[in-house]
Amino acid sequence: MKIKSWISALRLRTLPLSLSCILIGGALAYPVQAFDNYVFSLIIATTVLLQILSNLANDYGDGIKGTDDQRIGPDRMIQKGYISQKEMFMAICIVAVFAFSTGILLLYEVFGLAYLMNSLLFLVLGVLSMWAAIKYTMGKNPYGYKGLGDLFVFIFFGLVGVIGTYYLLTNSFNPITLLGALFTGCLSMAVLNMNNMRDHDSDKNAGKNTLVVKYGIKWATYYQIALISIGSLSLISLTILLEKPLNLICVIPLPILLTNIKKVTSFNKLIELDKELKKIALSTFAISLILYIVTLLI
Repeated sequence: MKIKSWISALRLRTLPLSLSCILIGGALAYPVQAFDNYVFSLIIATTVLLQILSNLANDYGDGIKGTDDQRIGPDRMIQKGYISQKEMFMAICIVAVFAFSTGILLLYEVFGLAYLMNSLLFLVLGVLSMWAAIKYTMGKNPYGYKGLGDLFVFIFFGLVGVIGTYYLLTNSFNPITLLGALFTGCLSMAVLNMNNMRDHDSDKNAGKNTLVVKYGIKWATYYQIALISIGSLSLISLTILLEKPLNLICVIPLPILLTNIKKVTSFNKLIELDKELKKIALSTFAISLILYIVTLLI
């Protein structure tokens, strides 16, 4: 039972979405120069550890605040009493150490000791990523309770994920990565928005002021349509600018994403939105993975 509880606490279903921005960054970087698979694997490892850190911290933060007591989504481990607060806190510390270690190894592998300023910049971004993962719901002033979760998701699942990956692999910046960042950033925000729409009632009762709680379900519906639309248009624009017809294969899962617009405008109960999280997350991952694989084959 304990092993199953820990596996559940890791929320493995969130990992594909967190890797989408890395795959997009990798796909855009691959044609530029010799691809370093070891560096890419370290980026993936660090990203996975940061996502797990965020998941554990979210369970801990919401659990001790009582936010999960009336939630209608999947069970949370502290809420159900399957994992104690002390055990969860220790797990958070352990994962944080591993995430920091792989991050440092990544920076050393990319920059060595010669490019100190670059290393320091990415070290700051790494520390901020860890801070963001932990402070979403933990601590006295978690930003997730102030409606700032969407902003941080766009920054780290869009800008930092795509542009940062591209830079670590190529030591350069390319404006086209902004379209990739818009794609993964907006769709990651769409997943969060679905989550917050589903949890609207329990979040409101617990004082968790997400954007959905602040502005209401109707506003969140229009917001969702905008996020899906911008993300989809960014992907289409990206594939056109790459000027490689085979890349258009990656838009095949796009209609699955667009069905979310129909669902979000016609649901009867908030619990119906729970399945939409997986739909958006897996579609985003599938698109990113296809683009990455096709790029390697061209």
